[in-house]
Amino acid sequence: MIELSSSSFYYKPKLDRAEREKMEADLRDKIEGVQKTFSQAGYRTVQEYLERDGVRVGERRLRTVMGKYGLWAKVKRAFVATTDSNHSFALYPNLISGMTVTGPDQVWATDITYIRIRNGFVFLAVVIDLFSRRVIGWSISKKIDTNLSLNALRMAIRRRRPKRGVVHHSDRGVQYVSRRYVALLKRLGFHLSNSAAGNPYDNAFVERFMRTLKQEEVYLANYETYLDVIENLPRFIEEIYNEKRVHSSLGYLTPNELEAMVKKDPATAGPFALTL
Repeated sequence: MIELSSSSFYYKPKLDRAEREKMEADLRDKIEGVQKTFSQAGYRTVQEYLERDGVRVGERRLRTVMGKYGLWAKVKRAFVATTDSNHSFALYPNLISGMTVTGPDQVWATDITYIRIRNGFVFLAVVIDLFSRRVIGWSISKKIDTNLSLNALRMAIRRRRPKRGVVHHSDRGVQYVSRRYVALLKRLGFHLSNSAAGNPYDNAFVERFMRTLKQEEVYLANYETYLDVIENLPRFIEEIYNEKRVHSSLGYLTPNELEAMVKKDPATAGPFALTL
């Protein structure tokens, strides 16, 4: 029989419930002991301090316990503006207000958000199909510029190869009305649409995705480095949000499931028509 030290919190098969709960409680105590001294420590730093104290714990197990008991570092989240509407580029009317969307690739909406890391910010641009709520394009960068938004758009175009006539909706930020961005949209036959000035509800579905992303992934995972972001955010977008996360407004289907169903039988899109 192989003996494991009492300070080891790796998975052990055939543990009874009482023993599992005791091990979890012991680990929680040790995490809280670290945080009394280092209140801003993220999970990687906590893991390092635990190992220095002779406690070996796997990253997945540590993150699970920290998430379960709300032991993430309480970091004050700074506000970073992601929309710069102070520019001289042309703006476009809001085309989606009152529009009814009856299938994929009729309206694409896009936006940018930021993710706080230990030494600054990382920016994420997404393109979402409003019918299915599927993220069809995304881009991650340390810079908030036209390339950030362009790379997300190019991903969406490569994946979908849309017909001419798709409505592209965004806020009035310079990244979305810059010459290079608009030139690509016009060349491929998109209709350009911008949110009304000062109206945060015009892009509500993308804002909702950003909120979900932060609440269900970013804040829980407590990203500390750029590498944390580029290794984990794509997994959440593609494998969790698009593939596994159901939406009550989609009849408790996932975005991928709804698109697959409509592709197989377009007549099934009717009940999911969306009036904006």
